Formats: sequence, structure tokens, C-alpha cells
Amino acid sequence: MKKIYALFAVLMVFTLQACAQEKWIENTHYKVLPTAVSESPEVTEFFSFWCPHCFAFEPIAAKIKSQLPSDVKFNKVHVNFMRFTTTQIQNDVTRAQMLARAMNEEDSLNAAIFNFIHLQRGNINGLDDVKQVFINNGVKVEEFDALISSEKVDNLYAQSNETVMQYRNYISGVPSFIVNGKYLAIHTRDMTPDDFVDLVVWLTQLP
Repeated sequence: MKKIYALFAVLMVFTLQACAQEKWIENTHYKVLPTAVSESPEVTEFFSFWCPHCFAFEPIAAKIKSQLPSDVKFNKVHVNFMRFTTTQIQNDVTRAQMLARAMNEEDSLNAAIFNFIHLQRGNINGLDDVKQVFINNGVKVEEFDALISSEKVDNLYAQSNETVMQYRNYISGVPSFIVNGKYLAIHTRDMTPDDFVDLVVWLTQLP
């Protein structure tokens, strides 16, 4: 009986994989990029704090993150090429995001920036404005000042902008999700939020 159950489980896995392959179609639901596959499975979300669609997409991004296998990394990359504001101001906010990452407070402080821009209708015109948002959300002035130009934040900031440059030619808008460094997920009009979550999670299984 145990052998029968084991065989049934294997058949179910193959059936589910076959259904996924039929459901998600290359060039309709995802594109294969002419880039190298990442060394380990990962999901990279390219976004802008100023983008209303990115703000609305935050619950979906959070659900994707929560459903990924433990060995799959989720990385949020703030772009600096949107026309909402200047490149320098976008870079300032990226640096602040990296400070939040260094503090292990990225999720809560990302939410604070999003809320300041989209709910409080606040203006960010430079690093001092982001600093005030962080202070209003519990970050100490001394901690911000000590970390913002630290080597750790410098390295994280450089890595973030390097990732933007690496995939810039394949990103026409945000939010964009690139999986395993190779697969660009496409959100079609007939998709539900859960469909998109399933698509991104499925793409992490591709070689």
C-alpha cells in the first residue's frame, strides 16, 4: 500500500508540472532573456517608490516572497531611471533603502517611504527628506548618520545600481520581476494576483 501511495505522489508531481507547463507559455507569460542564469534561485523585483502601480503591487510582492522555497532569495531593487524625479534623488532613496537593509528593517522602512509618498502625499527632494521619514519611524539620528556613508551601505548601494544597469535593457516599466537572472515574468490582463504569484514561484524551478 505504501508503494501505491508513493507512486501516486510521484504521478501527482508530474501532473502538476505538466499543467504548469501548459498554463505558462513562453513569450506570453514570460520571456527568456539572453542573460546568464543566476548561481542560485532568486527573484528580483525592480520597482520605484514613486510608482503608484508598485505601491499597489506591494501585497502581491509580499505574497510571492512568503511562498518562495527557503533556498530562493527575494531581492527588491529600486530603479533610478523613472521620470517621477531626478536620477540623483532616486539614488538618494536607493541609498536609504540600503541603509534599511543593513539594519534588517527593510520591509518596514520600505513601507514607510511608500506611505509617505502615496498616502501622506509627501515630497522627497533629497536624502534629508528620507532621513526624516526614517526618524519618524523609529530610526535614531545617530544611527542614520553613522550608517548612511558606511562601507556596508556603500557596497549594498553599488550592488543595487549595478543590478539596475545589468538588466536595464530588459525593463520597460516597473514593477518588473526577473527570476533566476533569466526569466522575465509577464503580467497579462487575464491574470489574477494569485496567478502571477504562481507564475513567479513556478519560474524559480526553471534551470
